[in-house]
Amino acid sequence: MGRPNRIQNPNLTYHVGSRCINRDPRMRPKVFKEGFLAVLRNAMEKYDFKLISYCIMDNHIHLIIHTVEGGASISRIMQYIKSRFARWYNTMMNRIGPFWNERFSDTIIQHAKDAVHYLLWLLWYLGFNPVRAGKCENPRKYKFSSINAYLEEQFQPEVKITYHEYFIQLGATFKERVKKFLIYEELYRKRHPVFEWV
Repeated sequence: MGRPNRIQNPNLTYHVGSRCINRDPRMRPKVFKEGFLAVLRNAMEKYDFKLISYCIMDNHIHLIIHTVEGGASISRIMQYIKSRFARWYNTMMNRIGPFWNERFSDTIIQHAKDAVHYLLWLLWYLGFNPVRAGKCENPRKYKFSSINAYLEEQFQPEVKITYHEYFIQLGATFKERVKKFLIYEELYRKRHPVFEWV
């Protein structure tokens, strides 16, 4: 059976992820995480899309990307990011061969039963990735995640973040949005059943 075709329309929000070959922790040294963020910045200069969130781990990456009218498809964006980083990594390590384990996974936020709740929960899912991996005790302390952009109005992430409309709809001011967004952190900590929103 062939792989299903991706839905590649503008104005959709994708949660995408990809793992290192054999799930090896090839990105454990921070220089490689920093290199991935540099590639991500290059991708945003080359293609028109909105980066909603990111989390870079030792052996995989998570991105939330919103495609735009007239911009590149999610496949084009991810092909550039993954291939560009793999070439850079191989050059740095003086190696040849694949870096990524398989094609990237994707979930379309708008296709969830309750897209608003799902996205807001998903932002915390990415934020807590390093906590689950034992990298830190608080998601706010992890350098290679964008969660603080949703908690501190003056925070400057390593890569430009665009607030999703679902986050903006939480309140008239940033402070109001954060207050409601923190409710989702509590839901996540209590492991609220996300399947109700998918």
